[in-house]
Amino acid sequence: MGYKVVVAGATGNVGREMLNILAEREFPVDEIAALASRKSLGTEISFGDKTVKTKDLDTFDFTGWDIALFAVGSEATKIYAPKAAAAGCIVIDNSSLYRYDPAVPLIVPEVNADAIMGYKNKNIIANPNCSTAQMVVALKPLHDRARIKRVVVSTYQSVSGAGKEGVDELWDQTKAIYNPTDNVPPRKFSKQIAFNVIPHIDVFLDDGSTKEEWKMVAETKKILDPKIKVTATCVRVPVFVGHSESINIEFEDFLDEHEARDILREAPGIMVIDKREAGGYITPIECVGDYATYISRIRQDSTIDNGINLWCVSDNLRKGAALNAVQIAELLGNRVLKKG
Repeated sequence: MGYKVVVAGATGNVGREMLNILAEREFPVDEIAALASRKSLGTEISFGDKTVKTKDLDTFDFTGWDIALFAVGSEATKIYAPKAAAAGCIVIDNSSLYRYDPAVPLIVPEVNADAIMGYKNKNIIANPNCSTAQMVVALKPLHDRARIKRVVVSTYQSVSGAGKEGVDELWDQTKAIYNPTDNVPPRKFSKQIAFNVIPHIDVFLDDGSTKEEWKMVAETKKILDPKIKVTATCVRVPVFVGHSESINIEFEDFLDEHEARDILREAPGIMVIDKREAGGYITPIECVGDYATYISRIRQDSTIDNGINLWCVSDNLRKGAALNAVQIAELLGNRVLKKG
């Protein structure tokens, strides 16, 4: 016996990935509903070897459905997630709407699986920001061993994190570079993204940080440990898929780089590729379509007593969004619903 599963936002990048991953991981689905806005009503979407037609999110009745994976943005989530939850359907939300609600658990299964029982408060579980998700997967096993005091992270985030509009803008501007008659001004991004990097993701806050940077701080504290100090600089780069992060970690206790490498090799969800030679590391283009969070360039930081540097790469549409949501659904199935 399986589950009745809803994917809301099924025509978007993340929604399509949710459907792909549900099929790839053979999640026990008895019935699937792909929901979208009315303008996309009837669009055909692939689900494994099947094709399903989208239904109207606005009129959908969630009664009798077990799990709803939401990838529709905060404004639509604000309207429809409470309706689904009230109907008895457990919502796993990919937007930022509920991440900082103390009554809603913010889950990365490799990191804080036990927090999932907090779903009972509102029948809603939050999926973290893409850049946070991969980082805490890397931090968790090291924190268990040596206790992290402070993290300094610089991100190199792909345009797919900004949705289809971001991908299209990079593609169109790149083509225009080679065709002088074309002019593709910035629309989704504040400046040209093709052949450029932009140190600005989301809105600016009063302290000079951006909201994306604030999210990494707040979410790491909620998911992993409120005592950890985090400072982030988040940068958009001209890469289609795959977020990269340069992470500097300061520990309470000394941790040798060789032990850190061994710990990460054994940790769930992580793949260590770390050879000190040309090409002995992972780049974004190599992680696309994979489930793992890849770690490379593990080395001691000699400028502080207890420091480690590492390079972290992951498919942001997968671990940063759709995969993590499906893993939460799997966790629900194993610990709560127990049908499959």
